[in-house]
Amino acid sequence: MARPKRQEQRRSEIVAAAQRTIAQHGPDGARLNRVAEEAGLTSGAVLYYYPDIDELVMEANRAGMERFYEERVRMLESLDDDPVLRLLALIDSGLPSDSTDPEVRLLCELGGSAGRNPVMATLLTALYDRQVGMYQIVLEQGAARGIFALTAPSLAIARNLVALEDAYGYRMVARHPTIDHVGARALIVEYARQSTGHPLS
Repeated sequence: MARPKRQEQRRSEIVAAAQRTIAQHGPDGARLNRVAEEAGLTSGAVLYYYPDIDELVMEANRAGMERFYEERVRMLESLDDDPVLRLLALIDSGLPSDSTDPEVRLLCELGGSAGRNPVMATLLTALYDRQVGMYQIVLEQGAARGIFALTAPSLAIARNLVALEDAYGYRMVARHPTIDHVGARALIVEYARQSTGHPLS
């Protein structure tokens, strides 16, 4: 069993190196030699685990996206069923930790290539729609229990919340001088207050 574990570890290291390369050079710049250098391996060693560099880029993309859907679903499952708590947790977890957040930098780079890459566009669209679905469920649960008084359809509010995450996340990564995690969270929460009719305190 030691050998498969070692192989899995090496694959994870290569994916992480690909993510760092994409964040620095963009998906079009994630060439084999750059990924190999970042991983501290030869190009041949990278090709042993990922014979197709496009497959490696897709895997790096999938791993980066996991944080913003799969991990958030698990987070919601671990929380109390209070829709206020869940809504605030979603907002908080959808933003970068700071301007150097590697996964958000990765997604920003991937988003910039979506217009040229139909596969990337499809993946990013799917991630957006899945995140919208998470918000929509929480909003509808709160409305059904009389806790939220939604000022618009849940789909419209959910789409705006995810769009705000994306917009402020990009501004943070672009090092806007007055927008950090705390400030961006406060701005999104204010929109959520107006949209749910709840103080969200």
